[in-house]
Formats: sequence, C-alpha cells, structure tokens
Amino acid sequence: MPPFPMLRRRFLCTQTSNLSLFNQKPVGRQWPIKQVTKSNFSDSLHELKNKISDSDFVAVSLQNTGSYSSPWHRLLPFDTAEIAYLKAKYAAERFQILQFSVCPFSVRASNKLTAYPFNFHLFPRDEHKIGMPCYSFSCQPSYLTSMAQEDFDFNVCIYDGISYLSRAQESAAKGQMENPVSSGYVAQSPSSRSVADNVFVERIKSRVGHWISACKHSDTRTNDVLVNSLRKLILGGEDYGLRPSLNIDVCSERQVQLVFEMVKSGYENVVPLIIPAKGGGAQAVRVVLTSSKEDRDLLEKELQNMEEEQSKRVRGFREVIDLISTSRKPVVAHKSLNDFTFIHSKFLAPLPSTMDEFRSSLHSVFPNILDVNHLMKEIGPLNKYTNVPAAISYLKRNFFAPIEIEIPQKASVEESKNHGHNVVRISELFAKLCFILKIAPETETHNPDGPSTLKCYSNVLNLGSNSFQDSNEDDDISAWTHNPTKISINNLLFLWGFRSGTSARRLKNLLCKSHEKLSEDVFDVRLVDKNCAVVVFWKTGLSEWFLTTIDSGDGELRELAAEGLMAVGYEAYKRVCKSEILGADLADSLAEFDREASEAHTEESAEVYWNNELMINLDDL
Repeated sequence: MPPFPMLRRRFLCTQTSNLSLFNQKPVGRQWPIKQVTKSNFSDSLHELKNKISDSDFVAVSLQNTGSYSSPWHRLLPFDTAEIAYLKAKYAAERFQILQFSVCPFSVRASNKLTAYPFNFHLFPRDEHKIGMPCYSFSCQPSYLTSMAQEDFDFNVCIYDGISYLSRAQESAAKGQMENPVSSGYVAQSPSSRSVADNVFVERIKSRVGHWISACKHSDTRTNDVLVNSLRKLILGGEDYGLRPSLNIDVCSERQVQLVFEMVKSGYENVVPLIIPAKGGGAQAVRVVLTSSKEDRDLLEKELQNMEEEQSKRVRGFREVIDLISTSRKPVVAHKSLNDFTFIHSKFLAPLPSTMDEFRSSLHSVFPNILDVNHLMKEIGPLNKYTNVPAAISYLKRNFFAPIEIEIPQKASVEESKNHGHNVVRISELFAKLCFILKIAPETETHNPDGPSTLKCYSNVLNLGSNSFQDSNEDDDISAWTHNPTKISINNLLFLWGFRSGTSARRLKNLLCKSHEKLSEDVFDVRLVDKNCAVVVFWKTGLSEWFLTTIDSGDGELRELAAEGLMAVGYEAYKRVCKSEILGADLADSLAEFDREASEAHTEESAEVYWNNELMINLDDL
C-alpha cells in the first residue's frame, strides 16, 4: 500500500514542451539530446558550464562496454556493502565508458522540469603517446549488441570520441611530456648547501653570467649565418621563440633546485624552465633571457597559458567531471555505486581497496549524491523495478504526478534518435518521486548544496536491493531480494559439487533427507549459478554444525560428501571477492580458495610439528 493513497490515480500527465516534438508518439519518446564529440567538445563545454550554473541538479548516466563477466559477478541479494563495492570495483577496472550523459535540470513549484541534456561520446585513445589512459578494456557482447540495435555509431565513437586522463594520470603525464614547464622552488639559505652544491652553483653562475654578457654585448647587426651559428655553438645557447636561451644539463632534482635558486636570486630578467625527461624527472633546465621586467612578465604569462592549454588537452572529457565537482550541485544518478566506481576509476584515481576509503575519496569530489533508487524504496512496490523506464511506467499507472518536461535547447532529428535519453528519464523519475513524497526539490538561496529536505537521502550509495551508507552493520544482510528479513552472514553457506542440472528444490530435498536436523523450515536454498548454491539457515548455529558434520561424515551427509558435495562459510566467499581474481564459475573460485586454505593449514601444521620436535631435541641436549 503506497504511503500516500490520496495521490493514487490511474493516469499520469507528462508533457514535453518543444515545438519540434509535438508529433511524437507517447511511447518511445525522443528528446533533443545534444550529441558531443571531439569536434564540438570545446563549444559544448562552455555551454554546459552555463547550464550547470543556472540549474539546481545535475543528472548523470553512463553507457559502458559491460558490467560483469559472469552471473555471480553481479550484485547478489546476500552481498554485504564491502563485497558489493569489490564487485563494482572489479567491473570498473575492466570495462570502459563509451557514453557519458549529463543533464543539468531544475524543478519548479509549477511541476515543470527544465532540462539541458548532453551526451558525450568517449574513447580512451592515447593521443599524447604516453601509454594512457589505458592499453585495453573488456567488452560484454550483450552490451555491444544492445548498442548496435539502437543504431550506435561505433565509427564515430572510435574516431571522434573524446579522450581523457584521470587526475592521477594527468600528474604522471606531466613528467612524461617534453614541453618546458615553469616551476617554483623555495630558496634555501647558502649554509644548507654542501661543498659540492657550492661548486656546482659557482660553475653554473659563471656560465650563465658569461652567456648573458655575450648576449647583451653581441653585435646584433651581424647577419652572417655562419657567425651567428658559431656564436651559439661556443656559448651553448639557442633561441626560445624570439628570446635567447641556454640549456643547463642536470643530474638530479637537487641540481634543478640549485639552478632555480641561483637564477631567481641573481638574475632579475632570466626565467628558468624545466625540460622534462621522457621517463620522468628533469632532463635539463632552460634559462630564458628577457629584455625587461615587462618582457619577463609577458613570458611568464605565455608559459602559464601554454601550460593551461596543455592541461586542457590532457584532461579532455575530465573537464566535464571537474565542472560538476566544482559546482557542488547535487548529482542525481541511478545505481550510484556502479556509476561512481566507474567515474572514480576513469577520471579521478585508481579505486581504493575498501568501501570506506572509496566513500571518503568520492565525497571529497562529489559532496552530494542522490540515488533515485533510494527514493524509490520509500514506495514499497518500486523495490522490484530495476530500471528507470519500468519505474516511471509503474508511477504512471498508480500515482498522480503531473510533471511537464521542458527542453529549451534545439537538436536535429538525427540527434534526437541517438543515445542519452536515460539521463532525462532519471531527471523525470526524480521529479515524480519528489512530488509523490512531498519533497520540495527547489534549492534554497542560503543552501547552494541542495534542498535541506533531501539531506537524509544524500550519499546513500545504492545498487540493487541494498543501500550502503554505514558499514557498521556489515554482518547483517537481506538474503533474498523480496524478503526484508535481516540475518547474519554467519548463517550462510555455499555448496558446490552437486550433479549438473540439479534444481534448488531438488538440492533442498536431498539435504532434508540427509539429516533429521535439516527440516524444511530451518533453511532455504537458492542457486547462485549452475554449479553453486547458497544455503541460508534461519536458526543460529546450524551453519557451523553443517560444516563440521559434512567434514566428519555423519549420516547421509557422508554420502553426499563422497559424491563430491563441498561446503564453505561466508568468509571464504568474502576472501574470493577480495582476491579480485573472480573466475567464471563461483564453484571453481571457492574450490581453489578451499584448496589453498587446506595447503596453508597443512604447511602450518607441519611447521608447528617440526618446531615441537626441535624443542624436544634441544631439551634432550
């Protein structure tokens, strides 16, 4: 029964205000989505910045090359928050984002949703020849097939998709690109220098002094090419643009620092630059001679602009991520744990090893994330809907939530047929849920981080049947999707080694017949995949008893064990997920873990035995 029966209706009124779409059919709506590729990225970025600034929320939606390599890699109802994160991490590190949809939007009291959807086509090519952002990625055939059926243009993606580097990759890339960069070292007092440092500084100071003197007193009227070439060869200088420059080879970061200190303290109109080496570090320091203080300021401004342009080229699509982050606008998503592990992996830094570290890192970049899945849980029956169109369809049939969608931007007919529509649906679903739950989604003037009425729904990472906000209750889970009963993970076991084709019901019957303690009402069985099953015991202590009994061989459990039936506790499943070596079959992964655990136990027992023997022999001596 919905919590707001007075709003329940058998109809829903949703309109789209755009003259070019008046003749569209109500089913399979096509909104004008601005398609962005490498060729129009710069202009679109400026436009997106303005739209984000004028809007209250930013919805995001990703189209990836896959999400799991095997059925058990998906989030399962009995997964804890940590395991859910590890599975999402595993997928994010192997698959790739091909489309990233962004939709700044606002919802007004008149129930009008004003949206500005953009769909960015991405492809992680190595444009700067530095081996980044990635060498390879995996593809799930069903995902590519679905994209092909929706007329996705893979040629546009590969040849005109926008590349990018993460923040961590950008920092690493700066050391591999050979463009000179300025730097600012903090000068140290001469007393902190060693004798070798002082010798090096005096030698470089003498060389730079002679070079500056020669540059100032050289006969600039000499146009003889040979004479000019000989002068440059003897002095060791060259031109940096129209300004004379000198390269000083260095062998360490310490020498780089000493050159910078010497130049900045002794020569007012000389600008030092670092020439990076290909493998990282510094190859040389280039000192550039300017004609005056004004010319020096002009050169430093040119260098700053050059570094910024280079950074923009390196960042690529990550400029969009930075825009969303700096805006501090609430980010609306669907299945946020999945999306934001991809976003963190591709655009921020390698994913941390634990859920808590991930949450902390993500919160520093996106302080306010709203998952429509979490809002959907306020309306009980919506729990069973896993995709946005199905959830909207349910609300249409059961609630009165009149939302008028206005998309002011224009787009061609071809653009309207392309991808990116899911981000508008997420915005629409969010607006409808706010209407039904009586949440005012308008941002208060004094609170730029979003409406205070949505604070309790903020930063609850959601993927599937469980919401993950606080990992303190990590040991309690809901075993089945439609059963909210919480049980301890210690009450779960994993079985494999049963005959191929055995159903969950058949397996439960076999277990019921194997021992009098295993009555039908004390446990339940579900298949995880074709070769592995999970057993949930509703009474505490039965799982430990089962493991002990099947190992010792009691009753018909001995016969099942003889036929190959094996069992492990939840801890083994957790260890397999943490190993990040997820096999195609859960049974194989668990069997490998069980074998390694047995070998480790055998080695430990042998070590204890020989240590005891050694102690006995020493006592005899």
